[in-house]
Amino acid sequence: EVQLVESGGGLVQPGGSLRLSCAASGFTFGSYGMSWFRQAPGRVPELVSHINNVGGATYYADSVKGRFTISRDNTKNTLHLQLNSLEPEDTAVYYCARAPQGWGGDYDYWGQETQVTVSS
Repeated sequence: EVQLVESGGGLVQPGGSLRLSCAASGFTFGSYGMSWFRQAPGRVPELVSHINNVGGATYYADSVKGRFTISRDNTKNTLHLQLNSLEPEDTAVYYCARAPQGWGGDYDYWGQETQVTVSS
């Protein structure tokens, strides 16, 4: 059974940092590209970042470029998203997703979300 379990969310002040993790199981993690999405209240989901299966290629939304860093550890079946210089506009639920066709393709499994709240 494919499972994606996020962790690391929380409440942080503007300018602060968080590190999100997505623990994967039930499939060969190193064979799949992975993405992070977020959804703020009243807004559509936004693709935040993507990384290919070996970590050699990444994508970032303009809204997070230079502040967020995606990475993966295929030996530990874990995906990470480092969030720095957080802004109130980054408040959202964040979730990871598996991309079986790689960048630009569809997604077939999503995690259960972790809440990030940026507020003073």
